[in-house]
Parts: sequence; C-alpha cells; structure tokens
Amino acid sequence: MLEASIVHMRLLLLIPIDLPDAITLLIGGVSAFVLAFILTFFVKAFCYRVGWLDKPAARRVHTKAVPRLGGVAMFLAFAIASLLFYTPGPNLNAHANELTIYWLLIAAGALMVLVHAYDDILGLGPWPKLFAQTIAVLIILGPWIDGTFHGILLFTFNNPFGVEHFNPNLPWYREPTLLLVIQNSDIALAAIPAILLTWFWTVGMMNTVNWIDGMDGLATGVVGITALFITLISFILHQYSIAVLSAIFTGAVFGFLPHNWNPAKIFMGDTGSMFLGLALAVLSIMGGAKLALALMVLGVPILDVAVVIMNRIRRGQSPVHYDKTHLHHRLMAMGLSVKQICYLFYGVAMIFGLLALSFSGIHAAHFYKFIGIILVILTMFGLIIWVDYRQRLRGVPIKLGGPEPSPNEGNEQNPQNTTPENTREEPSAYQDQATPPRSHSTDEYSQTPLLQ
Repeated sequence: MLEASIVHMRLLLLIPIDLPDAITLLIGGVSAFVLAFILTFFVKAFCYRVGWLDKPAARRVHTKAVPRLGGVAMFLAFAIASLLFYTPGPNLNAHANELTIYWLLIAAGALMVLVHAYDDILGLGPWPKLFAQTIAVLIILGPWIDGTFHGILLFTFNNPFGVEHFNPNLPWYREPTLLLVIQNSDIALAAIPAILLTWFWTVGMMNTVNWIDGMDGLATGVVGITALFITLISFILHQYSIAVLSAIFTGAVFGFLPHNWNPAKIFMGDTGSMFLGLALAVLSIMGGAKLALALMVLGVPILDVAVVIMNRIRRGQSPVHYDKTHLHHRLMAMGLSVKQICYLFYGVAMIFGLLALSFSGIHAAHFYKFIGIILVILTMFGLIIWVDYRQRLRGVPIKLGGPEPSPNEGNEQNPQNTTPENTREEPSAYQDQATPPRSHSTDEYSQTPLLQ
C-alpha cells in the first residue's frame, strides 16, 4: 500500500515511473541538491528571524552569530526527493524489504532531527542524546509483534579469507559468510550480540560525523564523498533502488555544502550530523557489500575518534570531555588552514573510495577490501607520526582543554552548559608566525603526542 502511494504521488506530479535507473539516479540526486540548496536559505532566514543562532562564546571562534540548524534542510531535501524519485526494490530477505527500511529510516531520522534541533537551540546533556540515539537504533531495527526484525540487523559478514561459494564440508573460517551467533532476524536472546553490534555501528557513525564537524565543510564533504561511493558501488552491484536512494542522500548533502563552506554561513549542528551519521549507517548495511567501503572511506575519521577517546580515558577524563586533540586540531596547529584541512580529508576519502570501488566485482574482493582497511589504519598512524613530528619540530602547543570555564559553567556533561564536541575552529593569530608564542601556564597547554 505504501509503495503504491509513492507511485501515485509520482503520477500526480507527472513524474514518469519507468525511467531508466541511471536517469532516475541522476534526476533524484540533482533534485535533492537543488532542494537542499534552496531550503537552506529558508532555514537560515527563519533562524535569524526567531533568534536561533550559535552565538560567539569563550569556546567559539566565530565573531558573529551563525544559524545552526542546517540539518533540517538536508533532512527535508532527502525526504521530499526520495518520496518523488525512490522506488523500492525487491525484498532483501524473508522479513526485511527496502520499503520498510526506508520508512524506518525516515522515522528515525525525523526523531534525530527533532531531538537535536532542541539540543541545538536550548542544549541537551550527552545522556539524553545517547538515549535518543538508542531509540533511533531500535526504530531502524524494526522489531514487530510477529517476533522478527523487519529493519536492519548486523549479523552476517563477508569473510575476507573465505571461498566464493559455500561448501558444507569447509571449516567455518573458510565459509564465504560469517554469522554472528544467529542465522536469521528472529527476535531472540541469541540476537543480543547482533543488536549490540548494530547499535555500536549506528551510534558510532552518528557520533563520528558529529565529532569531525569541527570545521566548516569538513563533515559535510567527507559524508558526501562517502555517500557518493555508496551510490556508485550499489549501482555496480545492480542494487539500483539503493543506488537511487544513496544518490538522493548524496545530493542533499552536497546541496548544503556551498552554505557550509568556509567561512560558513550556517552550521549543520547536531541536527545535521546525527541525521547524516544515521543515514550513512543504514545505507551502508542495506543490500550488503558496503560496510567495508564505509570503513575504508571514513576510516581516518573513525580511527581519529577512537584514538581521542582512548587518550581521554587514559588521562582520567570523560570520553565526551572537550579538548583539541582531534586530528583536524593538530593539523591546524601545524599551520594548515580550514580549507587545506578539508582538502586533505577529502583527498584521503577519495583515494580509499576509489580503491574500494576498484575492488568491487573482482575475484577475492573481500580479501582486498580487508587489505584496504589495513591500509587505512596504516595511513592513520602515518598521519599521527607526521603530525607529532611537525608539532615537535615547530614547538606548537596544543590546547587540550579549551578556555577555562566560568564558575557558573560545567563540563560537557552539564545539560544547561553543554558545549558540543563539534565546536568550530579557525586558525589562531599566531599560526602564521615562524615561532608561535608559548603559554607561561604549565597546565593550560600540553604538547602531548596523539598516542600519549
């Protein structure tokens, strides 16, 4: 019934329903781009009118108030364009079908936009936000009274060391597909590991996008590149309906980028980063064969988040403690501009995306993607070593904790005084000098290496 409604809507708007897949993909992507670009103007004007702005503060660097609800425009563009141009494909398995997953994604995305719009305007602590993210994961799992999950559930993985075709006489480690305890999407106690893994993947993706959204255009561009390669690989694998949906998402992201490019006229806020992370997590699982691609393209930001969290815990701090030890902070301390840092992240994402794309459809593709993920890890450690070497060479201090809070301010876990992890950064005044000044305070600055 829902699929028929989508078809009827397209007919009412005189949109042909029998266009070639490649044409639908292009039209859907371009339409989402135009919609996001135009809707962002309206969102920005509305934010200025009602005063919903990210105002300058001690831990901000922009000198004038900037709207922070850009994610609303991207979500609306994605929802509208997908309703017009996305036609669900065949069922993915006995219980899950694309149309169900699509509506679950729309519902979970709407929840993330609403909750984090409130966060962008009034502020929320990390625990209420984590609770909302967990509810979003439950939505996309799609548990139903018939005792099955009708959404996405991570319990099968392509074995990089397995053979191409199943043979019952093979040992488990040579099978083409590995299973996580369960063999189907039935709701059972045995499904708990798969549920937890799906939660970890989805929540981790949302917060990875949120944490790399610390500079104008950085998260928007990286997410857009990742979505573009998900579109291409889905098309190559003949998953045409998923390719169209991914193309629409790609267009919505890139349509926002001109507004978010340095110097940004509007920020995506947690509204945008959470929706983008959620959509990436779902699109990389739909149809299979794209999880390794997402890990390769987003590998450096994901590993950066992991390294920062481990370092905070080792220093006895909360994982959500605000500091400036992310890779983009380190690169800025080296003297790179915001645009140069974006180009670097874009370039790394493009290289590994093209590498993953070249592996698709070839013999032992899963093994080569496994090697690609190892190359991402080596690249991350190479960047860490290079950045630490450059910082030691230049004697550039890294400010770990940001400005000292006022007596009435708490840390990031205070709901009323929450400063998001994705606080934007601009080059400081001393970065153009040959020898930057050092702080005379022994606890304000630290030259702690990334892995120390």
